[in-house]
Amino acid sequence: MTARHPWEGNVRARLYERVRERGYDSLTAFADAHPAVPLYVLADELGKDDVAAVQVFSGLLGEAEQRRQVTRLVRDMFVRELAEDFSNGWPTVVDDKNRFEVAMALARWGSYTPETHKERVSQAGDALLSHPPPPGWRPLGPDDELLRTLLPDEEA
Repeated sequence: MTARHPWEGNVRARLYERVRERGYDSLTAFADAHPAVPLYVLADELGKDDVAAVQVFSGLLGEAEQRRQVTRLVRDMFVRELAEDFSNGWPTVVDDKNRFEVAMALARWGSYTPETHKERVSQAGDALLSHPPPPGWRPLGPDDELLRTLLPDEEA
């Protein structure tokens, strides 16, 4: 199932076909196998010309809602955004340049946050800025201890 553009054809079918071709039974399993990898890289892996990052996110969100793991997905998005800009972890010095980069990563995180979690993500971002984690902190997945403290699971 090939399309010339990410929005042509049956997007959902294309995503799941590509995921199964790679040996995974869900987008979540595929994403979990690629921790701290930005969404656009996951999208390129599934189809450089016909899969968009927002489509991958939409599929992940749908699965997270079904599994009642939306908060875990929200933490996962933070890990992916942080890894994109800070491959060596949280900056040692948060000068003006790094503060801007951190703010941009937090803003992108917020853009990949469902409305139900926006307030909690805003509070977590504020906490990270006012009480920064140790220099070099680099969560490798959504189950990082500090992230779970900032955004504990509420789904039952």
